[in-house]
Amino acid sequence: MVTTALCQPCLFLPCQYHFSISKPYVASKNASSAFYTSGLCFTVKRRSGHLSTVISAATKTAKSPAEEEWKIKRQLLLNKKVRSVEVNEAFRLQKENGYVILDVRREGEFKDYHPKGAINVEIYRLIRDWTAWDIARRAAFAFFGIFSGTEENPQFLEDVRSKLGKNSKIIVACSAGGTMKPTPNLPEGQQSRSLIAAYLLALDGYTTLLYLEGGLYAWNKAGLPVEYAEE
Repeated sequence: MVTTALCQPCLFLPCQYHFSISKPYVASKNASSAFYTSGLCFTVKRRSGHLSTVISAATKTAKSPAEEEWKIKRQLLLNKKVRSVEVNEAFRLQKENGYVILDVRREGEFKDYHPKGAINVEIYRLIRDWTAWDIARRAAFAFFGIFSGTEENPQFLEDVRSKLGKNSKIIVACSAGGTMKPTPNLPEGQQSRSLIAAYLLALDGYTTLLYLEGGLYAWNKAGLPVEYAEE
């Protein structure tokens, strides 16, 4: 397959230089299978009688375990016998068998509502810093109409370790849940925040892991107990 790198500009700054940030992707020659990569591309052009490209550089950083291909994550989870649990069964396990619900949504989502007794460690958090790289990522999110851009929480495992020992029995939960079950349209299932979190926890040595089928949407829809963070 012949591939061609393409870019779409997403930020322009009015100054001496024309500075654009773009999200590179690769498409097949017939453009039938385009996909985005995880890097951003910076292009700087000097404003003059004609524009000439001065800088064009990819900013791809080293891949973290959370960015591993889904099929690799899925295979490890299957090997570790991580499975889904339906919401009513999860509620029973929480009450009767000492399971802890680990809500990996963002802190703001957790405060809106969460299963009673759940603890929160966000796997992705709002972008916090204001380095050139962070500004670029904010701009990339804004280009797609997303003004609350997120980044991987680098303290995720450290925060979990401070709250839950390696022998803890954990049900990982996020909004939608994801699935490892194959379907005609998704032969490898579909990853989610909870499945990414379960993968990281399995790599870190946690051995009793389940993930909430249907996520917290299903929990809420079933009318199971929820609580709200105090202001």
